Formats: sequence, C-alpha cells, structure tokens
Amino acid sequence: ERGLTYTFQAGSQRSCCCLYRRRWFGCPCAVCPAPSSPPTQLTEMLLPLLLLCSVAGIAQPAAFFTEQFSDGDAWNSRWIESKQKSDYGKFKLSAGKFYGDAEKDKGIQTSQDARFYALSARFEPFSNEDKTLVIQFTVKHEQKIDCGGGYIKLFPADLDQEAIHGESEYYLMFGPDICGYSTKKVHVIINYKGKNHLIKKDIKCKDDELTHLYTLIIKPDQTYEVKIDNAKVESGNLENDWDLLPVKKIKDPKVTKPEDWDDRETIDDVDDKMPEDWDTPENIPDPDAKKPEDWDEEMDGEWEPPVIPNPEYKGEWKPKQIKNPSYKGSWVHPEIDNPEYAPDTNIYRFPNIGVIGLDLWQVKSGTIFDNFLITDDEKYAEEFGSQTWGKTKEPEKKMKEKQDEEESKRIAEEAKKKDEADDEDDEEEEGDEEKKDEGGEEEEEEEEDASDDKTATKDEL
Repeated sequence: ERGLTYTFQAGSQRSCCCLYRRRWFGCPCAVCPAPSSPPTQLTEMLLPLLLLCSVAGIAQPAAFFTEQFSDGDAWNSRWIESKQKSDYGKFKLSAGKFYGDAEKDKGIQTSQDARFYALSARFEPFSNEDKTLVIQFTVKHEQKIDCGGGYIKLFPADLDQEAIHGESEYYLMFGPDICGYSTKKVHVIINYKGKNHLIKKDIKCKDDELTHLYTLIIKPDQTYEVKIDNAKVESGNLENDWDLLPVKKIKDPKVTKPEDWDDRETIDDVDDKMPEDWDTPENIPDPDAKKPEDWDEEMDGEWEPPVIPNPEYKGEWKPKQIKNPSYKGSWVHPEIDNPEYAPDTNIYRFPNIGVIGLDLWQVKSGTIFDNFLITDDEKYAEEFGSQTWGKTKEPEKKMKEKQDEEESKRIAEEAKKKDEADDEDDEEEEGDEEKKDEGGEEEEEEEEDASDDKTATKDEL
C-alpha cells in the first residue's frame, strides 16, 4: 500500500537497506540519508524474511543510483558543478510552472539561456558485467525548447567531476536532443575502445512541454531496448545497430565480374528505324518576328529572328527495347569472411561505472530533470517509473491544460479590449472629421456671405 521497496546485496556494504517513502533507514553505509520516519510494524515484520532471502541467494534488484531531489537543497552537496569554465549555467530546484505534485515533481531545472551546463553526481562504482544495465530519468521541456539537450552521460568512476567538459570521455550518452524542426531524436551513443558511436536508427523523442520518462536497457546478451513513458519505442542488437566492429563479410578481392557477363535485361531493337519525319529541331525561328526598323547591320550585326519551341518536335528518338537473349541476370560479387572481424561478447560491458552527469547546451533554459535511476532490473525500473512519473503525469497534464485554457481566455480578452479600443479610436477620428467638415462648411458660408456683401456694396457704388 505504501510502495515500499527493499534492496539487499549479500556480501556488500549495503546489506540491509530499506527504502520507505524515498528515504533509507537501517542502513550501515554513509551513502544513505538519515531516515525521515521510523520503520513501520510491517517493515519490522518483513525485514527478517527479506534478509533471509538475500542470504539464501535470491536475487534482489540493485539500485546503484537513485535521485529524486526530495530533501530540499541537500542535492547541492551531492551534485558537483564543473570548474572547467567559469560561465556554466546554473541549476535550481523547481517543480516548474505546472506539475502533478508540488513536492514530488521537484527536480533540477536549467535556469540561464544560451549556456553550457556541466553537473554530475557520484555513486559507488560498479560493473555491469553479466548484469542488465538500466538507466532511467524524467525530462520536462516546459519552456517550449527550440534547441538544447535533455540527455545524461554515464562516466567512469575515476572522472574528475570538477573538470568535466564536452570532450570528457564517457561510457554512454542517452536521452532526447532537440534543435529546430529537423533534430528531434533520442541519442544512444556508446563509447567503444575510446571512440563514440551513434546508433544508426532514428529514434524520435517527445517534443511537447510535459514530463516524459526515458529508459535505456542494455543486456548481457548484447541486446538493447529504448522506452519512452514505459513503452518500447526501439530495440535491437548492439553489434547490428552501431558501427562498433568491422563488417563480418567483405567482397572477395580476388574475384571480378567476367568480361562476357551481360547484365542488360533489355537491348535496342536493331530492326527498329527512325521515321523520316522524326528528325525535326527542338526550336525554330519565330515566323512572326520582324526586324526592327532602326536595326543597323553595320552597327548591330546581322539580324536573326528569335526562336520559339517547335510544335512539330517529337523529342529524341530511341529504338524500342526487346529482351536481351544474352541476359544472365545481375552479377553478385561473392563475399568472404572479413579477416579483420573478430566478435566481441563484451560490447555491453562497462567495467567501472561511477558518475552520472548532465553535460549539455541549451539555447532556451527551463528543462527539469528528475527521477534518476540506475539499476540492474528492468521490471523494478518500470515499477519505479509507474510510482513516480506515472502517478503525477495526469494531474500535471490537467494543470497544464487549465493554464493553457486560462491563457487562451486572457489573450482573447486582451484582443477584445484592443478591438474595442480601436473601435473607439475610429469613432473619435470619425467625429473629428465630421466636426472638421462642419467647420469647413461654416467657413464657406461665411466666405459666401462676405462675398455677397462686397458685391452689394459694389452695386450700390
């Protein structure tokens, strides 16, 4: 009922940890914050059973890293800003302008436009050898992002967090990237033998203003899956969907196409002849054109009439096609095994994962990152997403729709007021014109009266 999650790792430092309302308690390690509340009776009843399960070797989900920013400004002590540059953009704790829950939806938000951002958090190093690796987090571009990243990078544990920059070597880069109308994709970049390799598939990201859940799953069998909002959008094999290894097959360099190989399916009919009236020019002199009267051949040269399209022109003549009796089909170059290809069953493996970072650029700030999770269990990640993003997505959407409706009403009212003001201005202008016209008429009448008086005086004289 309370969404309790228990994590046990037999033989490790975190041997008996219990997560209760996003807080660890009963944990002997220094990583977990102090408990927000004492264990419940249910917790005390379950602890012996769960501990027995862990000792018995029953696999439990491992949460290598979890961050939900639920302890106020304490996140500043866990996330380190790079000092590689002095003008990196600042993050602030915020739930944004609209949300499903004012507290649970708080995350770190980019706050300065046209800036690079370089922030990272460290956790206990681990290797995903023989394990599923799941990376998950939420992104909300509430600022109607025009160009900027919303992705994370997974770094080796020996990384100097204060020296992170755009060229720092990483294991994985994953998440949405938007720039203009052409770039709206999910990056999945794998570092293999020191080189970064982009996925060959085009994965579309969400480009609205709501919060979305992004999940990357990499398995020991070298398969992967990308999910958005807990739904699969892409999957495949690491070797096939990235150019990590040389191709398995190459064209046999010792074999060439035989000289007598005819791969023309049709040929010209040698018996077909061009009609005698076919050969007409494409353009002809304009028969209606006349030489200008002032044309001087000594000065202007010989006059030539302009040309016009020939109505009799039929185009380039080509003989009709017939089946080629010598056709052998398309020649296929034989392939051989590539001597440079060597299978690698450890492409999926990253031996020393220990830092997660936000190393990105944004033109327009306002993106909120939250609900970070790195685990070895995709079912646990799915449930974690359902209990976080899944609980607040609908209330957030309703709040956003209400704000949009109110904004539309406000804009409509302002437009109405503006139209009314414009109408009043028009009426005033019309009134001024009428007064002006009336004044002009009076002046004309006065001038006419004065003229009549002068005429009368003249007559009298």
